[in-house]
Amino acid sequence: MKIFNGLRDFISSNPKKFLFLVLFGFIVVWFLFDDYGLLKRIRMEAEHRMLVDRYRQEQQRIADNERRIGNAHNADSIEKAARERYNFRREGETLYIIRGNK
Repeated sequence: MKIFNGLRDFISSNPKKFLFLVLFGFIVVWFLFDDYGLLKRIRMEAEHRMLVDRYRQEQQRIADNERRIGNAHNADSIEKAARERYNFRREGETLYIIRGNK
C-alpha cells in the first residue's frame, strides 16, 4: 500500500510531471514497437543486406553464364566443358579424377 500512496502523492503534487512521464513513456514504446518502429527497422535492414548480397551473387552467376554462352561456339570451350564437367577423355588418354570435399 505504501507504493500506491506514494504514487498517489506524487501524482497529486506533480500532475504536469506525471503527465509528461506518461506521454514520454508512451512515445518511447511507440517508437520502439510500432509497425515502423526501431526494432522492425533493424530487422528490415538486416534482411535488405542479405537480399543485396544474394542479388550480387545472382548477378555474378548470370555474368558467368553469359560468358559461357558467348564462348559456346568455340570447339575448344565445348571440349573443355565436356572434360571438366562430364569427365570425357580423348582416345588413349588416362583420366584421373580427384574429388574434393563438398
